[in-house]
Amino acid sequence: MIERAYEMGEGLGLAVWGVDEAGPYSTVPYPAYPWQPEDQPGRYPHEYPRDGTTKILTLFHPATGQVRVQGVTSTTKAVIHPWFEEQLSQIVATLPPPNPDLNPVSNRIFWESWREGVKAKPTLLSHDRPPLRMLLILDNLAGHKTPDFVLWLFHHGVLPLSTPLSGSWLNMTESIQRILKRRALDTQ
Repeated sequence: MIERAYEMGEGLGLAVWGVDEAGPYSTVPYPAYPWQPEDQPGRYPHEYPRDGTTKILTLFHPATGQVRVQGVTSTTKAVIHPWFEEQLSQIVATLPPPNPDLNPVSNRIFWESWREGVKAKPTLLSHDRPPLRMLLILDNLAGHKTPDFVLWLFHHGVLPLSTPLSGSWLNMTESIQRILKRRALDTQ
């Protein structure tokens, strides 16, 4: 289903975005290549300051390469869901308007066509759902499956597609996070 979303989603008028949380990353300073003397390895201080950790929340649009990132020190539902909802609201507001000729039966069939083969289908969908506007690829965290968050997504025309267990490679957001991490820590 996720491969189909990447291949066909944009062509069918659906925005395809991925979401992920990366980390934890230590908040201590990292040695950078340009700041160490030549012919001397980077050295760490003899004392290890425990300044905590941070994570990054990422939304990624593979078709355009657009990335939205937010650093956070906590990834509870109370922190990540409001940020995702704010960002997704902004994204959905910029999408082209849905087809006004789409009748409720065709709309339901279109929603269901993206749920074929999904083992755990949320039963939270009502019969009068809004037009499908976006496919959101995310990992299998329990926090992403809370009724409040899933209902919010459905209400805004966003269908969550969860990667299978051990299938994080299907979420392109994880790849862009590795690139961002490497470049940030290499001071690029």
